[in-house]
Amino acid sequence: MTANRISARRRLSATFFTFASLLALASVPATAETDTDEDVAATDTTADDTAAADQGSYGGDILVTARRRAETAQDVPIAISVVGGDQIDNTGSFNVGRLQQLAPALQYYSSNPRNSAVNIRGIGAPFGLTNDGIEQGVGIYVDDVYYARVASSTFDFLDVAQIEVLRGPQGTLYGKNTTAGAINITTNQPTFDFEGKAELSIGNLNFKQAKTAVSGPLSDTLAARIAVSATSRRGTIYNVTTDRWIQSQDNIGLRGQLLWRPTDNLDVTLTGDWNRQDAVCCGSVFVRTGATQRPLNRQFAALAAAQGYAFPSTNPYDRLTDLDANLNAGNEIGGVALRVKWDIGPGTLTSITAWRYWDWQPENDRDFTGLPVVTKSQNPSQQNQYTQELRYNVSSERFDFVLGGFAFYQRIDTQGTEGHGPASSRWTINPSNPLSQDPSVLDGLTAINTQYLKNTSLALFGQLSWKVSDRFSIQPGLRLNYDKKDGYYQRLVVAGDGSPVTRDLTDPVSAARLAVFNPQEYAPSFSDWNFSYDLTATWKPTSGILLYATYAKTFKSGGINQNGVPNGADGNPLLAAATIKPESVQHYEAGAKAEFWDRRGTFNLSIFRTDIKNYQANVNNGQFGVLRGYLANTGKVRTQGVEADFSIRPSERFRAYANGAYTDAKYVRFVDAPCPPELSGGADSPPNCDISGQRLPGVSKWAFSFGAEANAPARLLDQAGEVYLGYDGSYRSNFSSNASASAYTWIDGYALSNFRAGFRTEAGLDIFAWVRNAFDKNYIDQLFVGPGNTGLITGLPGDPRTWGGTIKTRF
Repeated sequence: MTANRISARRRLSATFFTFASLLALASVPATAETDTDEDVAATDTTADDTAAADQGSYGGDILVTARRRAETAQDVPIAISVVGGDQIDNTGSFNVGRLQQLAPALQYYSSNPRNSAVNIRGIGAPFGLTNDGIEQGVGIYVDDVYYARVASSTFDFLDVAQIEVLRGPQGTLYGKNTTAGAINITTNQPTFDFEGKAELSIGNLNFKQAKTAVSGPLSDTLAARIAVSATSRRGTIYNVTTDRWIQSQDNIGLRGQLLWRPTDNLDVTLTGDWNRQDAVCCGSVFVRTGATQRPLNRQFAALAAAQGYAFPSTNPYDRLTDLDANLNAGNEIGGVALRVKWDIGPGTLTSITAWRYWDWQPENDRDFTGLPVVTKSQNPSQQNQYTQELRYNVSSERFDFVLGGFAFYQRIDTQGTEGHGPASSRWTINPSNPLSQDPSVLDGLTAINTQYLKNTSLALFGQLSWKVSDRFSIQPGLRLNYDKKDGYYQRLVVAGDGSPVTRDLTDPVSAARLAVFNPQEYAPSFSDWNFSYDLTATWKPTSGILLYATYAKTFKSGGINQNGVPNGADGNPLLAAATIKPESVQHYEAGAKAEFWDRRGTFNLSIFRTDIKNYQANVNNGQFGVLRGYLANTGKVRTQGVEADFSIRPSERFRAYANGAYTDAKYVRFVDAPCPPELSGGADSPPNCDISGQRLPGVSKWAFSFGAEANAPARLLDQAGEVYLGYDGSYRSNFSSNASASAYTWIDGYALSNFRAGFRTEAGLDIFAWVRNAFDKNYIDQLFVGPGNTGLITGLPGDPRTWGGTIKTRF
């Protein structure tokens, strides 16, 4: 066990020892008497706020807290998708990745937990390898606590009440600035009535999942809630080299909460959570090869033949790989948060103090083959973040407002080791060079990377809603932000015999090694002030219709390159590339929300356009270890489109929904972009390409989600209830899986269908069978361009058909 892992365990132990001690001290005998009406009315307001969210996309009176106060989703002048806890369970959407099947405007892609990104409307984070030196454009919040990295939010949803996906800038309402949107996750809160629930699922691929939560009083003023979840599943790709299934799931999560309510106007909630993912992950399979501008003897077919190599299958849906390096995706996250809600004066003061940590322990195979070319690729990372948010909300007959302050500090330390093996010389060095026949030239060549990031952010924000009349209101918002980032990057290179590799281009062996790994050291720094604002006008022509229009001028903070930068002609780092300018964002949106048929149906429509100058894009380098990717500013990006949400519930026996999004997201101007593989690798290949007008990666023009459920009265085991049949489907059109669109990396559109059938009672028993990807659709989640411009394209197939059964009960 490494020192870093031991440190993380100690932090975890200390966290839960503190939490357990507080529980023990608070555990005075609770009264056995029934709660009074006043006690029942005093259950936690956050739980009450989300109590109506059971139907999620199915409509109904869904309460949300998008504007930091409880109101129905139809009264909020924001494009918002709401997914209730029951719908999450029923559709198997137990993490952020699967949430995109229910929210068409959401895009998620991941090659492993660290290299994960969430975008809304095609923007948020650059497509490709993660760089810690920039912010996420989509903010992820769990019970008001900001999660700085998508990697630390890839956990299973644990005891979730509902999830709100807010589209468009949200910086004047949320602690951290978010230019593309926010995912607001609300968990179930402690209650002063005893309650509990349990859930068990089993399925094919050895799928097993168990969840439980218990809540209740410890005294007249103390209540506690604890929830546990565990998920395991065999992998979906078979590794013939190691005789193991990879892409498995092995997750466990724990959340404990303690609520102290000394008076009716004060709530203090202490929360601790811990999550561990320990999958055999992550790999890929062969998809295709494509011609590049490299000489033929340096393209994949010739290089593989020279070493007598062939993939175990050229059909990606055989789900076979032969990766020979160790694979691991250990991911441990946890933290403690203290939330205070105090009704004081005319409003409510809310304080959220939180500490979170993330411990990432990966091992990868970066050559994507079964040859010992790259034999080690490990970049373990440890993150600690501290946040403090203060908000004061006031609601009155004519005015509602929120004023807030936010402070954020983050420290990330990363230690990287990348090494080459005995097959590297013949694969990497030009075959015309005699050194290509000498395995010892690159065998054991190792780069040792050390880096850290210190990230500080301070903000003041506020939003006012002025009800000019009973039908018309205006809502201005302001934000003042300060960001500072200090980093350090060092790469040391040693040969197989342990001797350091220095910049000696006169020595052929040294030159061959420097073409793979180049020593580098620099310390980038960035700081800046930004001011942003927005204005929304809302009009209600009738009681069932809301019209709104929004303009926002905002930004995404500048950043630093934490994974290395290009070297200049003198061999030194190009420090001008070490920092990245802030994105400048202008956002326009108009929408309509309508309820009809005696509120049995809802229809929402929004149109939007977002223009971004100095868009932060990921620039990929084709060589093995010189520089896998760095960040740079493009000229301009634009995303625009139309979104519609429809739900109907004519009776208690039937309900249905259909949501759709058309998204036109493209580079308006990007004249010095990295070239796609087919234009790369040759002596006369262009150093960069103009991809202005091309579509942004990772986003489909068309995306839909739709579903329905019907039920009928029935009895089972002498229990009165209802039988039901449900369907949830989704469709996404094709999208590019490379930062610069390539003929080799377009992923075809696909549709997925999920079914469930079961029996449930009002008392809380629910038994159902389910099948996901019911028609066993073959599709690709993500494609990867192999290193070295050899023309190799590998990919990650989506999950095959899975099926199983679930039993849930409440008590």
